[in-house]
Amino acid sequence: MTASGPPVARARRAWTARPSSTVRRALEAICAIGAAGAWRPLLVMLVVLVAGHVAGLMPTTAAMAAEPRQVQVSRASPLGPARPVPESAPAAGAQRATVAEVATSDWTQEQLKAWWRALRVMDGTEGALPPALLPPSDPAAWQQVVLPEVRQREAATTTGEARFQMRWYRVRYAAPNGRWPTSVALYMPRLVALAAAVLVKTDDGWRPVFDNQSGAREQWVRPLWVVLPAALTEIQQAREIEVVIAVPVMQAGYYSVSGVWLGAREALEPRHDRRWAMQIGVPQATSLTLVTLGLFALVLWMKRREDPSYLLFSLASVAWLVRNLHYHLDLPRTRAALEWFWWLTHASMSWVMLLTFLFALRFARQRFARFERGMALFVLLSSLASMPLWGRGVDALVLLHICNAVVGLAGTAFVASVAWRQGTRELRVMAAALVIGVVLGVHDLGLLAGWWWPEHVYLMPFATLVILASFLYAVQYRYVEALRGVERANEELAQRLDEQSVELRAQHDKLREVERQQALLLERQRIMQDMHDGLGSSLLSAMVAVEQGSMPQEQVVGVLRECVDDLRLVIDSLEPVGHDLVSLLATMRYRLGKRLQLGGLKLEWDVHDLPPLEWLEPPDALHVLRLMQEALTNALKHARATRVRVVTRDLGKRVEIRVEDDGEGFDVATISQGRGLRGLQRRAKVLGGSLRVDSSPGHGTVVTLRLPVARADHEAVVQQG
Repeated sequence: MTASGPPVARARRAWTARPSSTVRRALEAICAIGAAGAWRPLLVMLVVLVAGHVAGLMPTTAAMAAEPRQVQVSRASPLGPARPVPESAPAAGAQRATVAEVATSDWTQEQLKAWWRALRVMDGTEGALPPALLPPSDPAAWQQVVLPEVRQREAATTTGEARFQMRWYRVRYAAPNGRWPTSVALYMPRLVALAAAVLVKTDDGWRPVFDNQSGAREQWVRPLWVVLPAALTEIQQAREIEVVIAVPVMQAGYYSVSGVWLGAREALEPRHDRRWAMQIGVPQATSLTLVTLGLFALVLWMKRREDPSYLLFSLASVAWLVRNLHYHLDLPRTRAALEWFWWLTHASMSWVMLLTFLFALRFARQRFARFERGMALFVLLSSLASMPLWGRGVDALVLLHICNAVVGLAGTAFVASVAWRQGTRELRVMAAALVIGVVLGVHDLGLLAGWWWPEHVYLMPFATLVILASFLYAVQYRYVEALRGVERANEELAQRLDEQSVELRAQHDKLREVERQQALLLERQRIMQDMHDGLGSSLLSAMVAVEQGSMPQEQVVGVLRECVDDLRLVIDSLEPVGHDLVSLLATMRYRLGKRLQLGGLKLEWDVHDLPPLEWLEPPDALHVLRLMQEALTNALKHARATRVRVVTRDLGKRVEIRVEDDGEGFDVATISQGRGLRGLQRRAKVLGGSLRVDSSPGHGTVVTLRLPVARADHEAVVQQG
């Protein structure tokens, strides 16, 4: 490939002679910062991005090979006059032109529309372009130009009809060693202009092989990729292809034309794919990711209105979507509409940064209302001042970029200072990410203004990823800290509960001790009262009778024996019986059995197992023993019985104890009002049970005591009794 006739070696020397000191200094600076130990994770990410960026611009091995020897070939060619062809270069190699020929044509808007219309009509069909729309045929109209070529932005001075200029860039490609690759492709890293086209010179004239009208909205960031028809690249000797890139631009407008790569498709396609992914794929994926996260944050804010950080993140994602509208909408065709479109997309960048700073400051320990209001006012005024309707004295886009730079530098410096002085860990990570974003933003500002590196990749999408990663880290860190706070609160609460439980147990033990002492006191009082009413009364009566000499000795012995039995009952009631009524009755049989036998009574024991009575305590046991003692004493003393039978039965929710004798009996109606029977009924009610006495003269007596298994049955038992 040659540019205005020079050999391929000239293009290779232009590449190999390109200085690499800028890249080297940038990497050395990054390594120095990384060695300081500050924000290493983010710097590692930046190194990876820069390395990938540099890798996308590095030449292939074939392109860096030694300069081939040139030979002259004089065979005729239907594609043009014979040109020098390189020898010994591999067929799969790719060649880059840094010098081309350029010619210009001043067109009106109607001519430009006619040009695009003619290209659409010829799409995929045979035909010829109108002569007025073809590249100049006069050799004097062509002059050499060094690629990449960039024209700086100029302030417009008129508001009349838009004027255009067609710039024709001509390059030539000759197959290495005279062997043509299977497929020849053209690749340009950047072409900032209106919809471009590619023409190839044939025997029949200029033939369009590519029209970029469908991709014009992304041409400024999308690498230009054209695969030449196979009919033009089949195997042939000593021939070359003459290619023209038609680049329409606005007069006095900004444009940028990078170097041109021509060569085997398989050699250029990986380079194009890497460039496309970095300039198109990453921004589009970032925009979609931010929109998705913004919708999620908006939903969270609607649920938690007290936390404005979610709303700020959602608004920032919307502003970033507006910033990237050029990836999703066709660019306007008129100058005025295009200026408004670029104002909208570029002005939104200040709002993105403002919302980003407000979000980051929500992680500080205090609010900065004055800074936030001042920054918001500056962004609003700068957006209004840069609107295209205030005149043409300055370039509105340049003014917007200056305002964006001021907002970015001032906001990042303030957030970084807050993070350094009193910021939290997550705020410091976000501040480091913002610093990286400012560095990459300055890089992109230079690309947009045409100040440097016209073929570099725009790095702001990667800065967005770095800042987004810091935001997600901050949210994740705050969420984890909140969880840890909840865990600490739960631990403290559990510790307090344990302490209170220990204190409650101690108080409960004290209360139980007090209750025990009170129960002992009540029990002593009960025993004393019972002994006073029973044992004490009997002893006192016997003592008075002995003193007066009115009681014979046998009666005195009997009274004393009854007193001993009564004392034994009181003692037996204090013994633990484990809520077992049968054991209690067995103890009574042991105490009174000998006395009954001496009294001439035959005791029949028909006692069966009974369920335990959980409520049976010593006071209750004494009441049961008193009832049984009274029934047996009546049979022994008054009934003149010869046989007495004790029976127990399990009735489910109740238990029954019966004392049956075969004595003389009595009329229950005549003695029902007596104090003795009323005393027995009172004891039965205290136990929660019922007492029934069945007797008639000459038919013996049956005393039936029914007790509940559980105290809950007390009322029902009383009613049934």
